[in-house]
Amino acid sequence: MEQYEPESLSSAQLAAMRRSFRNGRAAMTRRSLLRASAGGALAVGGIGSLSACGIPAASKGQGGVSSEDHSAKEQVVNFSNWTEYIDLSDDEKHRPSLDAFTKRTGIRVKYTEDINDNVEFFGKIKPQLAAGQDTGRDIIVLTDWLASRLIRFGWVQKLDPANLPHAYANLSAQFRSPDWDPGRAYSYPWQGIATVIAYNAKATNGREVTSVSQLLDDPKLKGRVGLLSEMRDSVGMTLLDMGKDPGTFTSDDFDAAIARMQKGVDSKQVRRFTGNDYIADLSKGDLAACLAWAGDIVQLQADNPDVKFHIPDAGYISSTDNMLIPNRARHKTNAEKLMDYYYELPVAAELAAWINYVTPVDGVKPELAKIDKSIANDPLIVPDKTMGAKAHGFRSLTSKEEKAFEEKFAQLTGA
Repeated sequence: MEQYEPESLSSAQLAAMRRSFRNGRAAMTRRSLLRASAGGALAVGGIGSLSACGIPAASKGQGGVSSEDHSAKEQVVNFSNWTEYIDLSDDEKHRPSLDAFTKRTGIRVKYTEDINDNVEFFGKIKPQLAAGQDTGRDIIVLTDWLASRLIRFGWVQKLDPANLPHAYANLSAQFRSPDWDPGRAYSYPWQGIATVIAYNAKATNGREVTSVSQLLDDPKLKGRVGLLSEMRDSVGMTLLDMGKDPGTFTSDDFDAAIARMQKGVDSKQVRRFTGNDYIADLSKGDLAACLAWAGDIVQLQADNPDVKFHIPDAGYISSTDNMLIPNRARHKTNAEKLMDYYYELPVAAELAAWINYVTPVDGVKPELAKIDKSIANDPLIVPDKTMGAKAHGFRSLTSKEEKAFEEKFAQLTGA
């Protein structure tokens, strides 16, 4: 177990976080297009909290610590999630899936949309976790790189498989064993995130765009290509295009990917690096093609039939937002019951139909088809076997690697 030590952040890491706050994964739309999260207003406090000193280091024996489980006596579970990331009734007064859970189990869910970005939220809960205190939350949802960090520090509890039968049985194979949580001992995915190639068929005169090589080399796309300002996505997709595995790459491989993209920047092939602000440019055709997040493309296609996507033969980068139970949570069993509930097929289908992200639940397609056949047949929401086989995770980085890699990526993007 890695001991937590307060660490300073490089200027490149701070810049990467600010990009994420403004328009990256931290600001991805959860339901409607172009509705930015509140991350930007919170960025300063979030960034500062990461490098703050004076917080006690977590002891190595502190991992997986729980207080007495009060689940039986206190029929409640405190659930912190991202904004617009769960089903909502038409009048916006009820959350149908949560209401059904409470009706069935008697467990009341205190649901809070208080995660605007990973870094800012980490700043909120870090003091309590580092001090071995209750955060007041039983479930938190974090993107894989931060989930990995909390597991390394020993700040989340090991899950009881006996309380997670549906989750264990129905978790899709592509999400079962990330390198940061082999076998999903500490986490289960809430939803998946796929990085794909998107293009505007009108802007390309009907030509398909099918690879990163085409993005970087096709003269007919020159000046109208967008790459993502999130390092793991752009570097990961480039590594795949070069025949390298993002799950096992070396520092030399990383440098080669940076050099590959640098050629596209120097030749003016690449117009710019974007967050999800590519949405408007892609829809208008100002960007003919770009790297994109599947959740955005599903929603954008509903309004613009010219927008298309392609999964490269080389594969694509897949990541997840994950449910975890923090140390000292008072209602661990209740939390596990709620986590498992979202792996029941009808419930998973309801959630997928509402938010349009990659569902991590295997076998959900027939249930989803009862709600919306078009969504059930969309591989960006329900990956088929071919798409599932092409999914690749970006490997975990050491603190030293993350600092060095972000510095190099910042030089590439001009951040």
